[in-house]
Amino acid sequence: MKKVTIKQLFDKSALTNIIAICIILLGYISPVFPETLKAIGFFAFSGAITNWLAIYMLFEKVPFLYGSGVIPERFEEFKTSIKNLMMQQFFTTGNIEQFIEKEEQGDNVLNLQPLLDAVDYDGIYDDLVSSIMASQFGGMLAMMGGEASLTPLKAPFTTKMRQTLQDMTESHRFKQALQHGLDAHKISEDLTSKIEIVIDLRLAELTPQMVKEMVQAIIKQHMGWLVVWGGVGGGLIGTVSGIF
Repeated sequence: MKKVTIKQLFDKSALTNIIAICIILLGYISPVFPETLKAIGFFAFSGAITNWLAIYMLFEKVPFLYGSGVIPERFEEFKTSIKNLMMQQFFTTGNIEQFIEKEEQGDNVLNLQPLLDAVDYDGIYDDLVSSIMASQFGGMLAMMGGEASLTPLKAPFTTKMRQTLQDMTESHRFKQALQHGLDAHKISEDLTSKIEIVIDLRLAELTPQMVKEMVQAIIKQHMGWLVVWGGVGGGLIGTVSGIF
């Protein structure tokens, strides 16, 4: 059995209703201003309970009350609204395109260092040696010790190749060409379509109960004040009614 905490038992709504009922009871036993106290209590209770019922009707279906349970009943419309909010306000083609273009500004267009580090420089050297040995120079090198005669060149070759590629990718001309090749509009369109698919898949998993709980969790805490101010407003009206 789920344990009910003191906070849950005496939340703002319940506390407002309890205070209003206490004022009503006080009006029946108080020798001073009984009618005024009863008017304050009844008006406060009616204002609080009406607002509480209105909040309750957002999430739960009440028999014979048209419009109640609107959130779970219209959950398909809520899902559509959530999707439209995400796609039309956040993940628009223009917003994504603007973000990509901003990231492309400056010299740091794309970090190619991981790609350079992944290059098999030893493999490039081995392929080069194989090509040399297969060429007309292979016979001459065979008389000079074959592939072993080229071994001292391996370390300088790989170092020079790495440095050459590094300098090339850091050159202004290369970065301009890379930036020109990055089509921000095409990328943003592709991303938008993929994001929309992800949102559709996630929304398809939602149930009316999940939508109700999600919206309820967001607004419940703040809407409790509607009950409080409904009771306060009703109490003030009851005060005026009891005095005059």
